[in-house]
Amino acid sequence: MTVDDRFRLREAGAVGPVPPGYTVTSTPDGALVESADGGRLLFARSGPGPLPGGPPADGRPSGASAYSSAPAQQVDMVIVDAAQRPEVVGELRRSGVIGVTTAVVAVGGDHRIRSPEEFARRARLWGALVPGDGTVMSCPPTVWPESRPHGPYRTLITGGARSGKSTEAELRLLTEPRVVYAATGPVPDGTDPEWAERVEHHARRRPWWWRTEETSGLAVLLRQARGAVLVDCLGTWLTGVMGECGLWEDEPPEDAEERLETAVHELLEAWRSTQAYVVAVTNEVGSGVVPPTRSGRIFRDRLGLLNQWVGAESEVVVLATAGRVVELG
Repeated sequence: MTVDDRFRLREAGAVGPVPPGYTVTSTPDGALVESADGGRLLFARSGPGPLPGGPPADGRPSGASAYSSAPAQQVDMVIVDAAQRPEVVGELRRSGVIGVTTAVVAVGGDHRIRSPEEFARRARLWGALVPGDGTVMSCPPTVWPESRPHGPYRTLITGGARSGKSTEAELRLLTEPRVVYAATGPVPDGTDPEWAERVEHHARRRPWWWRTEETSGLAVLLRQARGAVLVDCLGTWLTGVMGECGLWEDEPPEDAEERLETAVHELLEAWRSTQAYVVAVTNEVGSGVVPPTRSGRIFRDRLGLLNQWVGAESEVVVLATAGRVVELG
């Protein structure tokens, strides 16, 4: 990258001598350029590991301490390799280096992402500009990116098994500075190693500053949440609630259906009124054969209805299949 036609810049610092009137500092965040008129440009680091103010030694923050960070000075523009590590944008927003008036520029749209259109789609979700090769940009820019979603805003992502729906949900929130990950499935208890491995795999790929809440109390979480929330997923939430109501039993209690209706109503009210930016994953279970058991048929019907009701109260509904996504009207 060339700055003002005066010198070249990489994330590690300047290439060649820095002309008078500029300073280039190699920082833990990347290469920081400051001009005589006070402009500040950061070429963000794309290497592995958290930026300053990162996780504790065990790498697993929890609670409010996960969101503490040292004071940082905001810059005017950040250049980010968004194909290598887009989550750097979230880290810099969290620390204050990227503020509401900072222009985020996404570069790196090469073979690592399948098409220029897909790279541009992701950048729009992250509130970033995507300049073409050879583009000359001013700092601050003359054209700003579309505003990324902010709460209250609800997105429902549906799809079959291994369709890419969880990956898409995580991708949408990678650059958010505050994310609560609502894990609705059963907590591993040592009796099912395969399930424990699935849970661990999901945990390993999440950014370090995301806070995990293992809970079935989605209604309470959505009412209290600010920032961003990822719910994964509504199918496991419904499974747990149906179990709590006794609907998996051969002879369910007389009030089982009523209790389930109450729980679903509370969730829908919280979804409708939440002030957070929420992305929820759900399952498509009605595309195959009719389940051979009574409980299976009840679950399929109940989840299909829940998906319809949540979708009706969402700004965006997305279908994931074979790793590709389509926004539904």
